Amino acid sequence: MRNVRDYAIITACYWAFTLTDGALRMLVLLYLNGRGYSPLEIASLFLFYEFFGVVTNFVGGWVGARFGLRSTLFAGLSIQILACLMLTAREALLTVPYVMVAQALCGIAKDLTKMSSKSYIRLVVPEGDHAGLMRWVAILTGSKNALKGAGFFLGGLLLGLLGFKGGCGGMAAGLFVTLAAALLLLPPSAGKTSAKLPFKSVFSDDPRINWLSAARFFLFGARDIWFVLALPVFLQSGLGWSFSGVGAFLALWIVGYGVVQTSAPLYLRRISPSGPPTARALGWWTLALVLPLGATLAALRLSAPPAPALVLGLAAFGLVFATDSAVHSYLVVAYAGREKVALAVGFYYMANAGGRLIGTLLSGAVFQAAGMGENGLAACIAGSLGFVLLSRAACGPLGTAERRAHALPLAGPSGGQG
Repeated sequence: MRNVRDYAIITACYWAFTLTDGALRMLVLLYLNGRGYSPLEIASLFLFYEFFGVVTNFVGGWVGARFGLRSTLFAGLSIQILACLMLTAREALLTVPYVMVAQALCGIAKDLTKMSSKSYIRLVVPEGDHAGLMRWVAILTGSKNALKGAGFFLGGLLLGLLGFKGGCGGMAAGLFVTLAAALLLLPPSAGKTSAKLPFKSVFSDDPRINWLSAARFFLFGARDIWFVLALPVFLQSGLGWSFSGVGAFLALWIVGYGVVQTSAPLYLRRISPSGPPTARALGWWTLALVLPLGATLAALRLSAPPAPALVLGLAAFGLVFATDSAVHSYLVVAYAGREKVALAVGFYYMANAGGRLIGTLLSGAVFQAAGMGENGLAACIAGSLGFVLLSRAACGPLGTAERRAHALPLAGPSGGQG
C-alpha cells in the first residue's frame, strides 16, 4: 500500500503541475498575440519549450533511474516555479529571447514531472497484470489531459482577471505549496535502480521501444502542426473569438480528450476482449485519424462555415487521437522492464517532445507561409495528414518486433533497455 500512497502523491504533484503548464501556455500565447507578435514569432517562443523537452527526456530517464524519481519530480516543480516568477518581470523585459528562456525552463520542468509520474506506474502494478497496467496508465494520462484542458481555460481566465504578471505569480505560489507538501511526504528512493548505469544506457536497444518512439514522434507532430498555434490564432484573429472564448474552447476539447483516454480501457476491452491492445490495434487507430482530418480539410477547401467545421472535426479527431494515445501510453510501459522503466519512458518521451518540437515549428511556419487565415489553417491540417501516415508506417515494423518478442508479455526486470 505504501507504493500506492507514494504514487498518489506523485500523481497529485503532476496534476498541479499540469494545471499550471496548460494555463501558462495559454497566457503566453494570447498575451503575446495581443501585443502584435506574428505567428512565427510566437511559435519560436515554444521551440525552446519543446527542444529542452527533448534534451530533458534524453537524460532525465537516466537521472531518475540513477538518483530516484523523487529527485526528478522535485526538480521539475522547482524549475516551473522559477519560470513562472521570471514571467512576472516588467513588460519591457518580456522580449522574445527572455520569454524563450522561460519557456525552455517550462519544457525541462514538464518532462521531468511527466517521466517521474509515468515511470512510477510500472513499479506499482504487479507483474502480469495487463488490465491493471492499462487502467492505471489510462487514468493518469486521461486525468492529466483533462487538467491541462482546465489549465487552458484557467490561463484565459487569469489573463482577463489578473493580467499576465498576476496570473504567473499566483501559479508560482500554488506550485510552491505543492512542492513543500511533497517534500514532507515522499521517500527518497522511489524508482532508484540498484544497477550501475553507464550514460550510454539512455539509448534503447529494444526495437519495440524504438519503433513505438518513431510512431509517437510523428503522431504528436501531426497534432501540433495545426493545434498548437495555427488553430488558436485562427480562432482569435480569423473568427474574432475572445481570449476567454479561445481558452474555454480548447480547454473543453482537452478535457473531453482526457475523459476519452480515461475510458479507453473499457471500450477497447469490448472491441477486443481477447487481451490488451497490441501494435496491430495501434496501427488501425492511427490510420483512423485520416478520416476526421480529411473531412475537416475538405470542409475548409469547399468553403463550408469554418466554425462548425472545426468544432465537429476537432471532436472526431479528439476521440480517435485520445484512443490512439492511450494505446501508445500503455504499450511503452508494457514493453519496459521494471528495473529500468525510467530509461525506457525517458527515451520514448524524448521522441514525443521531438515530434512536438517539429509540429510547433511547422505550425507557425506553414500557417504564416500559406497566408494565415483559412488557407493557413488548411495547409497545417494537410501537413498533419502527412505526419499521420508516417506514424502509421512506423507501426508495421513495430508489429514485427512485437511478434519477435513473443506476443506482448510484460518485460522482465532486465527487459527493454541496454
